[in-house]
Amino acid sequence: MLLLLSTEVMMAQSGTNSPYSQYALGALAEQSSGFNRGMNGVGLAFHENGQVNYLNPASYASLDSLTFIFDAGLAGQVTNFKEGNVKKNANNANFEYVVAGFRLFRNLGLSFGILPYTNIGYSYTTSETLKDVNSTTSSSTYYGTGGLHQVYLGLGWSPFRNFSIGVNGSYLYGNYTRSVTNSYSSSYVNSMLRQYTADVRSYKLDFGAQYTQKVSKKDWATIGVTYSPGHKIGGDPTMMQITSNSQTSVSDTVSYPGAGQGKLQLEIPTVIGVGLMYNHDNKIKVGVDYTLQKWGDVDAPTVQNNNGTISYVMTGGQYKNRHKVTAGVDYCPDYMGRHFLTRLHYKAGVSYATPYYYIYSPSGSRSDGPKEFSASLGFGIPIINSWNNRSTLNISAQWARQSATGFIRENVFRINIGLTFNERWFAKWKLN
Repeated sequence: MLLLLSTEVMMAQSGTNSPYSQYALGALAEQSSGFNRGMNGVGLAFHENGQVNYLNPASYASLDSLTFIFDAGLAGQVTNFKEGNVKKNANNANFEYVVAGFRLFRNLGLSFGILPYTNIGYSYTTSETLKDVNSTTSSSTYYGTGGLHQVYLGLGWSPFRNFSIGVNGSYLYGNYTRSVTNSYSSSYVNSMLRQYTADVRSYKLDFGAQYTQKVSKKDWATIGVTYSPGHKIGGDPTMMQITSNSQTSVSDTVSYPGAGQGKLQLEIPTVIGVGLMYNHDNKIKVGVDYTLQKWGDVDAPTVQNNNGTISYVMTGGQYKNRHKVTAGVDYCPDYMGRHFLTRLHYKAGVSYATPYYYIYSPSGSRSDGPKEFSASLGFGIPIINSWNNRSTLNISAQWARQSATGFIRENVFRINIGLTFNERWFAKWKLN
């Protein structure tokens, strides 16, 4: 409970410095836990009896009936930004998630926890010299912070052998503040600040199903599917514009949308996922996931200038559907072996994702956002002592690149650490 309370404070700190987080709802957070981050997040068809896999709530039906599982993770990263011949580095550390799970009844598992949904965090300045008599310098400062988080409660049920269904119900909350400040070296030109804010309090639903088919004596194949319906999440997004004159010290403030125009509402997309996992003798597990996020159906709050009349309205065409493919492998020589090295889990994975938004230039031209390619390596290290041999320390290293033609290129080097406490709470002891 102390970790859950502290996570609320830690998640309030942004886990990114990416200028790309200024777009849409921000940088989409990793939706994976320690055990599958070494596989770069693959997991829609995975069902582990000693790990909480909230990527697919149907997996909760496979949780061990004797144990209570508590999983917490954190990450540290170094990001290298490159634009032309300019390079910059930034460091971040963030508490990623806290989840727990246990068997509630026969064939019915329960899980709950808190994890991020999006992250926003950036601060940078651009400048240029205007072509006027006095060679006025114009500076634009961009700043943003915030993000969305979700607290979930989920159930997974197996109505018959090898098949399970599940649902996660989440409380989605958070806020963001973004601002753009335009200032000039000449006191004859007014400076302008535009500040964008939103405060979300809504819900999110995720449904899942898994089916396992025995292929041979030592081989099984599992297919997993997930579905999350898109809907409006409110947030009351607003824009405040402040124009200031340094000579007269007079400011003019206008808020959008104006009185009588009604509140705007943010939206989240419909998400469909399908995954396949092949298990050979519980030694080698290979998985492939495909996820479609239908952002193309989602409207976004945008500023429109119609012959000098400014408005802040919801418009379509700002986002595009996001496709992501992930593949990963988990190899354990002998998970019940007597030797420590044979019980280690060796993990690796790769993924590719398309952008979910467009980038608009001041002239109005439109470009695709950054594509993302990432790869990871990791270990699942068993914690073995006289009273517990079920807990696991998951450590992984991940590299991710985001790049878009004509824009900043990002290389992120991340270390993920997840500690899974697997305590044997529900065993019935017998005294002789």
